Amino acid sequence: MMLQLLFRRIAFVIVLLWPVIPIFWIPVHCYPRFFRRLGLLTYIFPAVTWTPLALFLFSREGTIMNYAFETQPLLMAAGGFFLFAGTALQVWTGRLLTLKGLMGMPEVSGRVESRFVRSGPYRVVRHPTYLSHTLMFLGLALLSGLAAMGLVTLLDFALVRFIVIPLEDRELSVRFGPGFDVYRKEVPAFFPRLRSRKDQGIRG
Repeated sequence: MMLQLLFRRIAFVIVLLWPVIPIFWIPVHCYPRFFRRLGLLTYIFPAVTWTPLALFLFSREGTIMNYAFETQPLLMAAGGFFLFAGTALQVWTGRLLTLKGLMGMPEVSGRVESRFVRSGPYRVVRHPTYLSHTLMFLGLALLSGLAAMGLVTLLDFALVRFIVIPLEDRELSVRFGPGFDVYRKEVPAFFPRLRSRKDQGIRG
Protein backbone atom coordinates (compact mmCIF):
# COMPACT_ATOMS: atom_id res chain seq x y z
CA MET A 1 0.00 0.00 0.00
CA MET A 2 2.75 2.44 0.92
CA LEU A 3 4.60 1.58 -2.27
CA GLN A 4 1.52 2.24 -4.37
CA LEU A 5 1.01 5.60 -2.64
CA LEU A 6 4.59 6.49 -3.53
CA PHE A 7 3.96 5.60 -7.18
CA ARG A 8 0.77 7.68 -7.10
CA ARG A 9 2.75 10.71 -5.99
CA ILE A 10 5.27 10.11 -8.76
CA ALA A 11 2.45 9.63 -11.28
CA PHE A 12 0.82 12.89 -10.18
CA VAL A 13 4.08 14.76 -10.83
CA ILE A 14 4.21 13.20 -14.32
CA VAL A 15 0.61 14.30 -14.93
CA LEU A 16 1.69 17.86 -14.09
CA LEU A 17 4.79 17.75 -16.32
CA TRP A 18 3.45 15.81 -19.31
CA PRO A 19 1.70 18.72 -21.14
CA VAL A 20 5.14 20.17 -21.87
CA ILE A 21 5.66 17.40 -24.45
CA PRO A 22 2.84 18.32 -26.86
CA ILE A 23 3.08 22.04 -26.04
CA PHE A 24 6.72 22.04 -27.18
CA TRP A 25 7.00 19.39 -29.88
CA ILE A 26 3.84 19.99 -31.90
CA PRO A 27 4.46 23.73 -32.59
CA VAL A 28 8.20 23.14 -33.16
CA HIS A 29 7.51 20.55 -35.83
CA CYS A 30 4.58 22.48 -37.34
CA TYR A 31 6.60 25.67 -37.79
CA PRO A 32 10.28 24.62 -37.82
CA ARG A 33 11.56 27.68 -39.71
CA PHE A 34 9.92 30.11 -37.28
CA PHE A 35 11.29 28.39 -34.18
CA ARG A 36 14.77 28.03 -35.67
CA ARG A 37 14.80 31.78 -36.18
CA LEU A 38 13.57 32.21 -32.63
CA GLY A 39 16.40 29.98 -31.41
CA LEU A 40 16.74 29.14 -27.74
CA LEU A 41 14.03 31.67 -26.93
CA THR A 42 11.69 28.90 -28.11
CA TYR A 43 11.89 27.38 -24.62
CA ILE A 44 10.09 30.40 -23.19
CA PHE A 45 6.97 29.42 -25.14
CA PRO A 46 6.28 26.03 -23.47
CA ALA A 47 7.20 27.43 -20.04
CA VAL A 48 4.69 30.27 -20.34
CA THR A 49 1.88 28.14 -21.76
CA TRP A 50 2.46 25.13 -19.49
CA THR A 51 2.68 26.97 -16.16
CA PRO A 52 -1.01 28.02 -15.89
CA LEU A 53 -2.13 24.51 -16.82
CA ALA A 54 0.21 22.94 -14.28
CA LEU A 55 -1.04 25.29 -11.56
CA PHE A 56 -4.62 24.41 -12.42
CA LEU A 57 -3.92 20.68 -12.21
CA PHE A 58 -2.02 21.16 -8.96
CA SER A 59 -5.01 22.99 -7.49
CA ARG A 60 -7.12 19.91 -8.30
CA GLU A 61 -4.69 17.47 -6.71
CA GLY A 62 -7.24 16.04 -4.28
CA THR A 63 -9.74 15.29 -7.02
CA ILE A 64 -7.14 13.78 -9.32
CA MET A 65 -5.67 11.58 -6.59
CA ASN A 66 -9.12 10.30 -5.58
CA TYR A 67 -9.69 8.70 -8.99
CA ALA A 68 -7.54 5.64 -8.42
CA PHE A 69 -7.87 1.89 -7.96
CA GLU A 70 -6.00 -0.70 -5.94
CA THR A 71 -3.76 -2.63 -8.29
CA GLN A 72 -3.27 -6.37 -7.97
CA PRO A 73 0.18 -8.01 -7.67
CA LEU A 74 0.10 -9.19 -11.29
CA LEU A 75 -0.58 -5.66 -12.54
CA MET A 76 2.11 -4.30 -10.24
CA ALA A 77 4.59 -6.79 -11.69
CA ALA A 78 3.61 -5.86 -15.25
CA GLY A 79 3.88 -2.18 -14.36
CA GLY A 80 7.34 -2.68 -12.92
CA PHE A 81 8.45 -4.45 -16.09
CA PHE A 82 7.14 -1.70 -18.38
CA LEU A 83 8.64 1.03 -16.21
CA PHE A 84 12.03 -0.67 -16.18
CA ALA A 85 11.95 -1.37 -19.93
CA GLY A 86 10.92 2.20 -20.74
CA THR A 87 13.54 3.71 -18.44
CA ALA A 88 16.28 1.51 -19.89
CA LEU A 89 15.25 2.44 -23.43
CA GLN A 90 15.20 6.13 -22.52
CA VAL A 91 18.69 5.94 -21.05
CA TRP A 92 19.94 4.08 -24.14
CA THR A 93 18.52 6.63 -26.57
CA GLY A 94 19.67 9.46 -24.32
CA ARG A 95 23.26 8.28 -24.55
CA LEU A 96 23.00 8.31 -28.35
CA LEU A 97 21.20 11.64 -28.70
CA THR A 98 22.84 13.44 -25.74
CA LEU A 99 20.88 15.81 -23.50
CA LYS A 100 20.80 18.50 -26.18
CA GLY A 101 19.18 16.08 -28.60
CA LEU A 102 16.57 14.98 -26.06
CA MET A 103 15.72 18.62 -25.37
CA GLY A 104 15.20 19.32 -29.07
CA MET A 105 18.02 21.84 -29.36
CA PRO A 106 18.99 20.78 -32.93
CA GLU A 107 15.42 21.62 -33.95
CA VAL A 108 15.56 25.18 -32.60
CA SER A 109 19.22 26.20 -32.90
CA GLY A 110 21.49 26.12 -35.92
CA ARG A 111 24.47 26.20 -33.56
CA VAL A 112 23.74 22.69 -32.28
CA GLU A 113 24.88 19.84 -34.52
CA SER A 114 22.04 17.81 -35.96
CA ARG A 115 22.89 14.09 -36.02
CA PHE A 116 21.14 11.40 -38.02
CA VAL A 117 21.28 8.45 -35.61
CA ARG A 118 20.60 4.97 -36.98
CA SER A 119 22.42 2.79 -34.46
CA GLY A 120 21.22 1.06 -31.30
CA PRO A 121 17.44 1.13 -30.85
CA TYR A 122 17.16 3.29 -33.97
CA ARG A 123 17.87 0.13 -35.98
CA VAL A 124 14.53 -1.25 -34.74
CA VAL A 125 12.24 1.80 -34.51
CA ARG A 126 12.64 5.36 -35.76
CA HIS A 127 11.37 6.99 -32.57
CA PRO A 128 12.52 4.94 -29.56
CA THR A 129 12.34 7.98 -27.27
CA TYR A 130 8.59 8.23 -27.75
CA LEU A 131 8.24 4.48 -27.31
CA SER A 132 10.15 4.73 -24.04
CA HIS A 133 7.72 7.41 -22.81
CA THR A 134 4.74 5.17 -23.54
CA LEU A 135 6.31 2.23 -21.73
CA MET A 136 7.22 4.33 -18.69
CA PHE A 137 3.80 5.97 -18.54
CA LEU A 138 2.03 2.61 -18.88
CA GLY A 139 4.21 1.19 -16.13
CA LEU A 140 3.40 4.09 -13.79
CA ALA A 141 -0.31 3.81 -14.60
CA LEU A 142 -0.32 0.14 -13.59
CA LEU A 143 1.87 0.66 -10.53
CA SER A 144 -0.05 3.67 -9.22
CA GLY A 145 -3.60 2.83 -10.25
CA LEU A 146 -4.08 6.56 -10.90
CA ALA A 147 -6.75 7.11 -13.54
CA ALA A 148 -5.17 10.40 -14.64
CA MET A 149 -1.91 8.57 -15.36
CA GLY A 150 -3.79 6.09 -17.52
CA LEU A 151 -5.39 8.98 -19.41
CA VAL A 152 -2.00 10.62 -19.92
CA THR A 153 -0.66 7.32 -21.29
CA LEU A 154 -3.45 7.12 -23.87
CA LEU A 155 -3.18 10.80 -24.81
CA ASP A 156 0.59 10.62 -25.13
CA PHE A 157 0.41 7.59 -27.38
CA ALA A 158 -2.31 9.07 -29.60
CA LEU A 159 -0.69 12.50 -29.96
CA VAL A 160 2.80 11.14 -30.53
CA ARG A 161 1.81 8.34 -32.89
CA PHE A 162 -0.62 10.25 -35.08
CA ILE A 163 0.52 13.89 -34.83
CA VAL A 164 4.07 14.36 -33.53
CA ILE A 165 5.75 11.50 -35.42
CA PRO A 166 4.31 12.43 -38.87
CA LEU A 167 5.31 16.06 -38.29
CA GLU A 168 8.78 15.08 -37.10
CA ASP A 169 9.29 12.68 -40.01
CA ARG A 170 8.40 15.45 -42.43
CA GLU A 171 10.87 17.82 -40.80
CA LEU A 172 13.61 15.17 -40.65
CA SER A 173 13.09 14.40 -44.34
CA VAL A 174 13.76 18.05 -45.15
CA ARG A 175 16.78 18.17 -42.84
CA PHE A 176 18.49 14.92 -43.87
CA GLY A 177 17.19 14.40 -47.40
CA PRO A 178 16.85 11.11 -49.31
CA GLY A 179 18.86 9.18 -46.71
CA PHE A 180 16.11 9.64 -44.17
CA ASP A 181 13.42 8.71 -46.70
CA VAL A 182 15.15 5.38 -47.30
CA TYR A 183 15.52 4.84 -43.56
CA ARG A 184 11.82 5.63 -43.04
CA LYS A 185 10.84 2.93 -45.51
CA GLU A 186 13.07 0.33 -43.86
CA VAL A 187 12.41 1.00 -40.17
CA PRO A 188 8.95 1.27 -38.53
CA ALA A 189 8.07 4.45 -36.65
CA PHE A 190 6.94 3.17 -33.27
CA PHE A 191 6.24 -0.57 -33.00
CA PRO A 192 9.08 -2.99 -33.81
CA ARG A 193 8.36 -5.47 -36.56
CA LEU A 194 7.90 -8.97 -35.19
CA ARG A 195 10.12 -10.49 -37.86
CA SER A 196 13.66 -11.75 -37.96
CA ARG A 197 16.54 -9.57 -39.13
CA LYS A 198 16.88 -11.83 -42.19
CA ASP A 199 13.21 -11.30 -43.11
CA GLN A 200 13.66 -7.54 -42.79
CA GLY A 201 16.62 -7.59 -45.13
CA ILE A 202 18.90 -6.01 -42.53
CA ARG A 203 22.57 -6.73 -42.72
CA GLY A 204 24.35 -6.35 -39.43
